[in-house]
Amino acid sequence: MSAPSPLRIACPGCRALLVVDPATGEALSHEAPAGPKADMDEALKALREGKGRREDAFRKSLSAEKNKSDLLGKKFQEAVRRAKENPDAAPPPRDIDL
Repeated sequence: MSAPSPLRIACPGCRALLVVDPATGEALSHEAPAGPKADMDEALKALREGKGRREDAFRKSLSAEKNKSDLLGKKFQEAVRRAKENPDAAPPPRDIDL
């Protein structure tokens, strides 16, 4: 009796081609589908659009870092004010103490 021939199965989701051994159920090979080739002009356009998004994200991050010390200073002043108003209050619990 001859060995059964391998099964060639096309994946309906990604259109890949699998070659499966029917006796063991193991995949013998996988062929990825040929995707659309990217046009050079489209690739450059996507790169330029990404540059603008990266610049915006950098500017936002830079402004947040510049304002960070002011914000921390205000938070510290508020904590000092609350501590002076109620000196007998217990300090807030730390994460490590929980």
